[in-house]
Amino acid sequence: MTTLACFKTYDIRGKLGPELNAAVAARIGRAFGHLVGGGAVVLGRDPRASSQELAAAVAVGLQEAGVTVLDLGLCGTEEMYFAVTRFGAQGGVEVTGSHNPMDQNGLKLVGAGSAPLTPAEFVRVRQLAEAGGVADVTPGALRPIGTAARPDYVARVLSFVDVAALRPLTILVNAGNGAAGPTFDAIAEGLAVRGAPLRFVRMDHPPDPTFPNGIPNPMLPENQPRTAAAVVAAGADFAVAWDGDFDRCFFFDHRGGFVAGEYVVGLLAEAFLAKEPGATIIHDPRVMWNTRDVVARAGGLAVMARTGHAFLKAKMRETGAVYGGEMSAHHYFRDFMACDSGMIPWLLVAELVSRRRVSLADLLAERRAAFPTSGEINFTGIDVAAAVAAVEAAFAPLALARDDTDGMSLSFADWRFNLRASNTESLLRLNVESRGRPDVVADQVAAISAIITR
Repeated sequence: MTTLACFKTYDIRGKLGPELNAAVAARIGRAFGHLVGGGAVVLGRDPRASSQELAAAVAVGLQEAGVTVLDLGLCGTEEMYFAVTRFGAQGGVEVTGSHNPMDQNGLKLVGAGSAPLTPAEFVRVRQLAEAGGVADVTPGALRPIGTAARPDYVARVLSFVDVAALRPLTILVNAGNGAAGPTFDAIAEGLAVRGAPLRFVRMDHPPDPTFPNGIPNPMLPENQPRTAAAVVAAGADFAVAWDGDFDRCFFFDHRGGFVAGEYVVGLLAEAFLAKEPGATIIHDPRVMWNTRDVVARAGGLAVMARTGHAFLKAKMRETGAVYGGEMSAHHYFRDFMACDSGMIPWLLVAELVSRRRVSLADLLAERRAAFPTSGEINFTGIDVAAAVAAVEAAFAPLALARDDTDGMSLSFADWRFNLRASNTESLLRLNVESRGRPDVVADQVAAISAIITR
């Protein structure tokens, strides 16, 4: 029995070599093939130098388990999701390191209908991969299908926006030299055919395994100035930047201001409730007051789910919610297999800006003032359990409400906070928000941080 360190709480990722290599990838492919029980599995990969070798090994493992491999080649994770449903496959695998450092890579798995694996299924894949061995089955075939699903994918993505409502806009797009470039070009071509009056300025566009402009992780503050400067220099209305497999997208306004993810959730909730009054919107528990206020004002129903794609997707399917969003820039759509997409959000924002006839900055100004937030603050090198206990002892007796859906959330008269341990890293994460009191946010961040680090 081999222990595989690349299996995390609900995903697979690890350091290249000791934790994730071709042999390990083949084991995981065989294990997943046995789990789905044959049929077809869609396979895609991002442009990292290591992804091609790992994807080839996954394909071998899947074939050894009797699975027919539908190989998309270079594509985004959401294209893999789409193709699983489009071709009626039993599952899908995307080999991607996404926004992680160059010495890492990973695999994302889904089952039939593009549904996330249940916790029991994920554990079973790990057990089978660690046990090794190959069942005596007829090997499956490898079918390279490339971009065969892309025209239908583009049509599905564009179905979320009313092209006739778009007004002339200039949008800077930063693909980060990840997988987004070719797929974006197909979407842009589809928009042009439909007469959309949009002009695009492309940045770091071609996929490049060396990532000459750094790993595409727009959430990191140190990675934001280049896009911020470029949107101003281009005179663009706003900018969009993606991570490596473009299942997340990030926004900058025309002044170069970075738009925090929690406010994007509010924007998209507003967009969907205008199209479908009374609909259900899913949000995560870290920062939620702005979203809940937007949803209440629009007559929708806000439902909280635990942080993480598996939990959000499960809640989406359970409730039939039209949209779900996380502050970390994952956005989920009922009519996109309840999966996350990094392409649908920017189209909806373009439509909302067009309909409201104001800039993105102006659209957000009122919401930022009404519900200021701290942004996610990460603490490392601490005793996580002891720190949480200390914060709990200091604040829980004073709280008006408490929720332990995901970490510890305590609410007070005009502010609240969420404190949670990371599911994937040795980190403690803090988020603070208030009703119109940025001074309270700053004061409480300082008070809680002092307790955590003392």
